[in-house]
Amino acid sequence: MSTTSGAGEADALWSHPLFDRASRLWQRFQRQDAARPWLTDLGLVVAVALLFCVPDLIPCGCSSDYADHTVLPTVNHLPWQGTVALQAGLVVPLFWRRRRPVLVLGVVIAVFLVQWSQGAWLRADVAVLIALCGMALHGAPRRLPAAVVATLVVLTLMILRIRNDVSFLDAFFYILTNVIAAVSVGLVPRIRRAQLAGLRERAARLEVERDQRSRLAAATERTRVAREMHDIVGHHVSVMITLADGGGYAAALSPDRGRQALLLIGDTGRQALRELRRSLGVLREHTDPAPHPGTVDLDDLCARVRAAGPHVVRHTEGDLATLDRSVQLAVYRIAQESLTNALKHAGPDTSITLAVTVEDTRVSIEVTDTGSGGRPTAAHGEGHGLTGMRERAALYNGTFSAGPSPRGGWAVRATFALTAPRANAGAA
Repeated sequence: MSTTSGAGEADALWSHPLFDRASRLWQRFQRQDAARPWLTDLGLVVAVALLFCVPDLIPCGCSSDYADHTVLPTVNHLPWQGTVALQAGLVVPLFWRRRRPVLVLGVVIAVFLVQWSQGAWLRADVAVLIALCGMALHGAPRRLPAAVVATLVVLTLMILRIRNDVSFLDAFFYILTNVIAAVSVGLVPRIRRAQLAGLRERAARLEVERDQRSRLAAATERTRVAREMHDIVGHHVSVMITLADGGGYAAALSPDRGRQALLLIGDTGRQALRELRRSLGVLREHTDPAPHPGTVDLDDLCARVRAAGPHVVRHTEGDLATLDRSVQLAVYRIAQESLTNALKHAGPDTSITLAVTVEDTRVSIEVTDTGSGGRPTAAHGEGHGLTGMRERAALYNGTFSAGPSPRGGWAVRATFALTAPRANAGAA
């Protein structure tokens, strides 16, 4: 309960109009500083001059009495020309603290030593801490320890001129806390800037990786869709072309054969449309597509190819119905593409054998044809169909081969695991 109330009070504090106004002013200052850094540096020099230099030029005697009786054993009252010269040597170099932090700190320390060698006391000595802060904010980090040590040594020399009634340890502790504060004021915004730069770089890298993953996913999906369209359209169009050619030759001799060919062409076209709708339905949101073809559809596949002329024989071993749906789709597509290639390249007079074997944890598919007229066929070439079959087998850590058969004709063999890998289960 107390934690919740404390968080509520903190939220109320940060949402106060005063903090909101201060945040807007700070953001405006940051934009101004980024656009005109020289203006910020000039403003710093003017502010230091007004706050710490002007009081030492006013002849009120306050600072001298305080120095004479409290801190310093003797104070040399320099003429105003010398005072202005030392103040300028301390304050003016701060204008370049952003571009030359090491040089600025060195110049300020040198002027500080000259001042104390003359026994003078100036409020503008605060420039040493401001220069050290600039070194922590803008200088090379590897040079910061040496700068801190040099500043402590110089300020320790100043302590040696303090009266004995002021403890050396107390004075050194006071100087040390001021040095630590100056370094912290410089390091805190620098660390914050580094963290913000790292976060921006990480966000940019994650955005690039996200775009790369999106492009990769889109390319993978395009490849999958292209493979599906090729298998569906290529198979059915090949069967329809073969039926149309055969029907054209048979129409003059046997009109009944011609009408039968036309009916088969219509059935094949309707089957192609159904499979296209089924595949495209997966791409639409809020759509429940019909199931993809599986091993139970191999009989219809062989019947369609058989109607185009080839003699198709199918052999199966094992229980195909228990296979994963994605595995069944891969088996069907490989068989479909192999039968299509046999019909396309070996012609309608070939004999085709389709064998699907399920054993242990793997399934094997083998499709062979006798070629044209029993003569060996030429290599079909590495077209989109063979590439698609090879990709399907690779999705299941399988192997694929296609080439001329020793008995003549062409042989396609694929073997892969029975279960789909989890990452690729939907990609078949």
